[in-house]
Amino acid sequence: MTTNASVMILIADSGATKTDWGFGRKLADLQFVHTDGINPFHQTENDIRRILAKQLLPQLPFPADNLSRIHFYGAGCTPEKAVNVAGCLQEVFPDCKRIEVESDLLGAARALCGHGKGVACILGTGSNSCLYDGNEIVDHIPPLGYILGDEGSGAYLGKRFVSDCMKRQLPNDLLEGLLKEYNLTPSLLLDHIYRMPQANRFLAGFSPYIHKHRSNPEVHRFLVACFDDFFRRNVYLYGNKWPVSFVGSIAWHFQEEIRESASASGFTVMRFVKSPIGELARYHFEDTHI
Repeated sequence: MTTNASVMILIADSGATKTDWGFGRKLADLQFVHTDGINPFHQTENDIRRILAKQLLPQLPFPADNLSRIHFYGAGCTPEKAVNVAGCLQEVFPDCKRIEVESDLLGAARALCGHGKGVACILGTGSNSCLYDGNEIVDHIPPLGYILGDEGSGAYLGKRFVSDCMKRQLPNDLLEGLLKEYNLTPSLLLDHIYRMPQANRFLAGFSPYIHKHRSNPEVHRFLVACFDDFFRRNVYLYGNKWPVSFVGSIAWHFQEEIRESASASGFTVMRFVKSPIGELARYHFEDTHI
């Protein structure tokens, strides 16, 4: 059973940097647009309304009152903050009869697992994971951010790589190459990490350099060890009888190392998805409870 073709649905997957939007009356005709990211922890309701009104509405090829359902998944959308986002959406789309705002982690789980049970993981600038029962999240290990956690994330890889290079755990030419490629000195590097805002994004920015050198045996071992940390401190706690799936740029670009770590840890990797918006559309457009 599929969604009634007369129903116009809008689906969003939002992070701090950008929001991917998919809309249409049926899956085959789905269209995509993009706006700035929406995160209610870092933006006021006025900021959110401005993005919706100034960036989203002009890109939609139909009147706002034609929209019947909105499914919004976003970073920072805790139950308390989700109410604020839903209110902003209702103001911009006052005739929409059904608006649901959920966390990006639930979005990742539905995109990766559909209605099946499994462990869903996000590996991007940060990391997150949960045990999903086919409808909702039933267990969740807190990621704790890049200082206390976020194992396996871009920020974690960058932090560990810089530390290992500067403490001579990795060959010196890797540090020299990194400083040259990013036009840094050791002192500038530390200034960016300890004195500048958004150090997590700065550290995650070294991921392309790490990826470029992933065939180096020592870098390969480094990467597998980082993903071992992710499995040991997060996924292991859900048990190893459920398949594990991943979404996010780091997961997508380091699939080989993740699979190696998973296999050594006794986990079965089911799938990798670069961006969840397409699979979220499939979940909602083909779902009988819509």
